[in-house]
Amino acid sequence: MVWDTARTKQLLLDAAVAEFAEHGLEGARVARVATRAGVNKERIYQYFGNKEKLFGAVLESELRKIAAAVPLTADQGADLGDYAGRLFDYHRRHPHFVRLLAWEGLQSRGPVVAEAERTEHYIEKVAALARAQEAGVLAQDIPPGQLVHAVISLVASWFTMPQLARMLVPAAKAGEGAQREALVNLVRRLAA
Repeated sequence: MVWDTARTKQLLLDAAVAEFAEHGLEGARVARVATRAGVNKERIYQYFGNKEKLFGAVLESELRKIAAAVPLTADQGADLGDYAGRLFDYHRRHPHFVRLLAWEGLQSRGPVVAEAERTEHYIEKVAALARAQEAGVLAQDIPPGQLVHAVISLVASWFTMPQLARMLVPAAKAGEGAQREALVNLVRRLAA
């Protein structure tokens, strides 16, 4: 029988997403990843090296997915509320992603996974908003980097701190549609 390395790696990555999202890097167990994937845990070490490198591979894979799914160009930056809504929709469909980022932030001890590539990606987003500001379609009183950070933080907070939404925003009890609408309107006002 020929071993399908690509399939095995994907099975391990998929299983690791769930494990790391649930337990973080510190609490995740290689044995549970292997069991979820239905693969011998030695394959993790063979393909990824160790648990930390597996976490890095998971984050890189998930970061590529969100970058492709929720782009931000200068044209799209003209309606920053729409971008916030699309980002909210992505997180609603993929709740593990924001959890992975939260775990990374809580457990990071140094440079983060693919920091240079991620920084470049965010520089592109900042540049897109700067172009929208220069075109006069976005407020110019907030630096574009701060604006990107604010939008990403506002969106993520709905998923990382849902208890606050329940306590502070009674409309949040009405469901995700109301949450999304409130977020989009808030970001549009922030960027106007």
